[in-house]
Amino acid sequence: MPFSKDNVPFKPKHWLKVSPVGASPGDLVFVAGYPGRTARLNPYDDVKETVGWSLPRSIRRSADRIAILENVGKDDKETALRVAQTIRNLNNGLTKNKGVLQGMVKGGLLSDKESMEKDFVKWIDADPARKAKYGDVIPAIGTLAAERVKTRERNALLTELSGPGMGVGSALASAQGLYRYSIEKPKKDADRDPAFQERNWSRIREGQERAQRTLDRKADRSLMRYALADVAKLPEGQRIDALDKEIGLKPGMAEADAAKVIEAWLDKVIAGTKIYDKDFRLSLLDKSTADLVATKDSMVTLAAALYPLQEANREKNKERDGALYRLGPRYAEALLAKNGGLVSPDANSTLRVTYGKVLGVPARDGLLYLPQTTLQGVVEKATGKGEFNAPKAQLDAIKALRAGKTSPYTDPKLADVPVNFLSTVDITGGNSGSATLNAKGELCGLVFDGTYDTVASDYLYDTVKTRSIHVDSRYMLWTMSEVDGATNLLKEIGEAPSLDVQVAR
Repeated sequence: MPFSKDNVPFKPKHWLKVSPVGASPGDLVFVAGYPGRTARLNPYDDVKETVGWSLPRSIRRSADRIAILENVGKDDKETALRVAQTIRNLNNGLTKNKGVLQGMVKGGLLSDKESMEKDFVKWIDADPARKAKYGDVIPAIGTLAAERVKTRERNALLTELSGPGMGVGSALASAQGLYRYSIEKPKKDADRDPAFQERNWSRIREGQERAQRTLDRKADRSLMRYALADVAKLPEGQRIDALDKEIGLKPGMAEADAAKVIEAWLDKVIAGTKIYDKDFRLSLLDKSTADLVATKDSMVTLAAALYPLQEANREKNKERDGALYRLGPRYAEALLAKNGGLVSPDANSTLRVTYGKVLGVPARDGLLYLPQTTLQGVVEKATGKGEFNAPKAQLDAIKALRAGKTSPYTDPKLADVPVNFLSTVDITGGNSGSATLNAKGELCGLVFDGTYDTVASDYLYDTVKTRSIHVDSRYMLWTMSEVDGATNLLKEIGEAPSLDVQVAR
């Protein structure tokens, strides 16, 4: 952009000082951020379903969808670009789910969870007053879980077919978001679903605009074909009637016959929609439900056909959640009573400050996690591909350091610049990028992940092995100084080294 005298830098009254000494073994550290959700207080039946069905299914389906998207983008650069973010997201979830499943099964956390609940039930049953007050809680929760199981595969496929999020992810998801918006919009704001209240209208429009970067006919067709192949196999009692009617599917239909009618139907649906056109898509935001249906757009028509079942599922979920909310207080009260009031609450997407210390993982079966990594690890892992594609400028800067160039960010004990460190801080998904502070309240790093073999801590925290991974502020400052030559930024944060900064290109 051209220079403007009105572009005045923002000068906040308060900010975090960036620590030039990072964090070292034994240091106290804090993380302030917004973790997603954990399920450590969930009953055993719920966790068993997650381990026995949800995670294995998600792992299998994610791996298949990644392969499908990679294949459709193989000979089409534009499609490859459009699906790249979806592939990254699927890969991230796949990696985490594999780690959680491994920890829950091989790590023994599921059996630990079962033992804890048996002990909990035994404690309740040991006292007549406790049994009268809490004895029905866990069985009632189990009944709700069993009810959910009856249609779980159907509902999972319906969600998968539609795509993620509110009106983004696929042409059908966009059409569904628009259709539901048209139904919610005429209501009084207080009566609307919170996601569709007026405060979110600009966000809904922005979502439809952003969708243009990822919407792709080839990808949608391939993923819909994949989901519909399993929709066709659903047994009586779990059928998606709207799709049976639209496509011509029947219970017990031969796989080859189902594939034939699905392919013919996809021809019509993909050819009969203008949802891939941004201007058309945005114009639908101003239309009534009747006007949307009148467009006879194939994706809008499909969205309208699927809406009654989706709405019924939402109402059923509200009913089930309501029952759980009524049982929850007594369940929590019993847990607190058994544990003398010392029960950590699950993360719930709100602000949380947690603390721990910089610490590695004790040796077990020959495996030892040291508390810090260094630039040497960057060099050793540099393959030139994927996440190990270290830039030439970075490798050159490391060579210069090895050749004798000094840096204020070198740790004397390590004789190298620290890159990452481990700590006992308790985090989960959503914490990535959260500020890590030292005992002085200075920014000494950023937390970004947990160790692979302990991501199952979302379900049961292992106080011995669970570790969080942080990037050290010294690595960030060294990169800004020696790799990027970002002298102005270093000055702005008050950390301009008195060295001759060389810009490596």
